[in-house]
Amino acid sequence: MRFKMGFFLVLCIGLALALQMSDTRTPKQITDKHVPNDWFFRQRAWPQGLINTDVWRAAQTQAATLKAKAVSRRGNEPVWQFAGPLNIGGRITDIVMDPNGFSTIYAGSASGGLFKSTDTGNTWTSSFDTEASLSVGTIAMHPNDSDTLYVGTGEVNGGGGSLTYGGKGIYRTTDAGTSWTHLGLDETHFISRIRINRQNPQVLFVGGMGKLYGADENRGVYRSTNGGTTWEQVLFVSDTTGCIDLAIHPTQPEWVYAAMWQRQRSATERNYGGPDCGLYRSSDGGDSWQEMTTGLPNNSPNIGRIGISLSASNPNVLYAIYADNIGFFNGIYKTENGGDSWTQTNDGSLSNLYSSFGWWFGNIRIDPNDPDVVYAMGLEIYKSTNAGNSWFNASSGIHVDQHALYIHPDDSSLVVAGNDGGVYVSNNGAASYTKSPNLPITQFYTCEMDYQFPERLYGGTQDNGTNRTTSGALDDWLRIYGGDGFYVLVDPVDNQYIYAESQRGGLVRSTNGGLSFLNARTGIDGNDRNNWNSPLEMDPNQSEILYFGTQRVYKSTNRAVSWLPISPDLSDGDPPGGLTFGTVTTIAAAASNGLTVYAGTDDGHVWVTQDGGTAWTDISSDLPDRWITRVATDPNDATIAYVTLSGYREDDPLPHVFRTENAGASWTNISGNLPEAPVNDIVVDPEQTSTLFVASDVGVFVKKGASDWEAAAAYLPNVPVLDLKIHPPTRQLLAGTFGRSMYTLDISIPCITPAEFAAALPNWGQTLGVAELVFMINTPCP
Repeated sequence: MRFKMGFFLVLCIGLALALQMSDTRTPKQITDKHVPNDWFFRQRAWPQGLINTDVWRAAQTQAATLKAKAVSRRGNEPVWQFAGPLNIGGRITDIVMDPNGFSTIYAGSASGGLFKSTDTGNTWTSSFDTEASLSVGTIAMHPNDSDTLYVGTGEVNGGGGSLTYGGKGIYRTTDAGTSWTHLGLDETHFISRIRINRQNPQVLFVGGMGKLYGADENRGVYRSTNGGTTWEQVLFVSDTTGCIDLAIHPTQPEWVYAAMWQRQRSATERNYGGPDCGLYRSSDGGDSWQEMTTGLPNNSPNIGRIGISLSASNPNVLYAIYADNIGFFNGIYKTENGGDSWTQTNDGSLSNLYSSFGWWFGNIRIDPNDPDVVYAMGLEIYKSTNAGNSWFNASSGIHVDQHALYIHPDDSSLVVAGNDGGVYVSNNGAASYTKSPNLPITQFYTCEMDYQFPERLYGGTQDNGTNRTTSGALDDWLRIYGGDGFYVLVDPVDNQYIYAESQRGGLVRSTNGGLSFLNARTGIDGNDRNNWNSPLEMDPNQSEILYFGTQRVYKSTNRAVSWLPISPDLSDGDPPGGLTFGTVTTIAAAASNGLTVYAGTDDGHVWVTQDGGTAWTDISSDLPDRWITRVATDPNDATIAYVTLSGYREDDPLPHVFRTENAGASWTNISGNLPEAPVNDIVVDPEQTSTLFVASDVGVFVKKGASDWEAAAAYLPNVPVLDLKIHPPTRQLLAGTFGRSMYTLDISIPCITPAEFAAALPNWGQTLGVAELVFMINTPCP
């Protein structure tokens, strides 16, 4: 039964990012780039406006059980194979190095986990794949034992795809990442910083930001005096103010500094600042705190995110970087007396450092050997060598959006930067960089295979455009179109025709195999609403026919040269407040009947036309009221279709997969034992149409006929999977993950020999059930 929540709840600003055709944009080139989008969160939280984190954790447990069974089957079945890319990268949130040498680096990624390099970033190994959250907020290394590290989960930056969920607290390894122990603090959700007392490493301080949406008393500064076994909250400002940064005096560790950030999202607004933002200091190891105000912005609604850094060589020197409540740059301040008084540096040249979304950055670093050498991090990296009296760009040739910077204490010329494009290593004090290869952390929204040349893989990515490999190699992927990348389709008949998208429906077409692209929106009304990931569908039988979704469905019969609308507004309409919502999210053209097309919307509607678009019928009355992620049809029967949903339940269990056998007149819940997490895609095996594969936030699962769902195969990292494609001739399943690049799986159907059948029959009624027996009967070897 369908339950309407009434008003539209839209959970992001939804402003489009400008196209990013290179990694070396200057601030002037990106002044129209706005907030990193909260599309991930919106679809999972709609319509109640919140994610039930208890249900998410339960889904993780369900998935872990099914994945463990897949591992136990691995001797008899194919496993997931990494497909690349290694050379594109993705968002890095924190970096630390082993100071006892110049080769070991740990890098935390936004949604792909923790990686370790022992050769200064030339090669990497993953170190966190099976934990409940692969979203890394911060990393800290024990001062006397480089094999002991702490990882705080939950990316703290205030927007972006990986903010689907918070993290799951703090983890510790004592064997350099081989194994991990969970240390609690789950309810802090987003952990900004971990600082360790160098004199007594059993004492740790942690910055907790709390929930992004909703008031939360779990925000603030936490302290442990026993290495993380237990915690106490030692600084709490308000239920909307968390700790975004921390610093500890290296030789007088009773002096602790905390940057507090007032931050809260709601269904209709974003507050990324306020009067509770400020810098605090403790002189008694965290027992008591005082706000530092002399010379600093304070008690103002215009203050935003703050970053802080303490000089290792002169601990009386600290720098703090400020954004305003909107996100514009608001100054860098310096103290030379431990925080008693502050003065603003000569930072007028940095006015474009943050553009308008400083809450996405907010960090500053001091050379550990020279308190006058400072790095300010925003869209670019700026460096001062004279205590802030002047600044110059120190990020030439690297990707924008800087989140992490490590300066080696034994050689300040070794600088390692982390940004939305990955890890970059400089050996000359940030004068130039080399991009670190072999990091499999690309966040894919979509994936595609060239039907004629299946080694050619394509995908649309977060902040790294549309990319492809033409060889199938792991490290030769190239960007072919900019912006955030979304749907990309290759014509199966003539692969010179390629279609790609940037955010909010920026549709383009290529007639020369992707060498160049032309606008492909002629006929699409510029006033229409476009989803962040606007759906694009190719007719399965006539590749010159395409469908595109705004709030209505458009059709092209000439390979996207022009379009005509074939539906009315299929949503509940444009919500108030100018926020983009009420859009088509998925389109499915039936292979068995060219007149049948299905469409789903972000506000919970599913529609079908059976006459090519003249008449549309709303077929969603029996479905839960959730964001529709995908509609798929049976290749042989247009009346058989499948719908997948995002979102979480409030009280009663929420199914996420439905099937109809009558074009939507009625629906059957086929979710069964599937983990109760958002499902992002569903594909029907064209050779065995009773076999279904789904991509969910907790993995890829398969259902064969009447059997239960099971993990599709072993060894896929614990990362959301957003898109799937099957290449029928090679029987390859392609998965686009949001944080760990792409994987493939051989789904060839094994045949059953007479001897195998005879050996299995004695187990009838025990391990062999009806579904397995039917499968064996139907799949004999020739």
